[in-house]
Amino acid sequence: METLHVYPNKSQQKAVVAFLEALKIPFDTEESLPPHVLKGIQNGQEDIKSGKSIALEEFEKRRRSI
Repeated sequence: METLHVYPNKSQQKAVVAFLEALKIPFDTEESLPPHVLKGIQNGQEDIKSGKSIALEEFEKRRRSI
């Protein structure tokens, strides 16, 4: 079995899905996140690795004191 990666635009996607369903070909869909979201996740992970994080309890304590 082979894996095919296709990158249809919105209008093409409906046709591709209909085609695969008509031929009873199993498929998975995968939604990717926008680049700015992926960058934010990466930045957050780097912050955690470098020790720039606090526990939830500490966050709540600081929030209540505002």
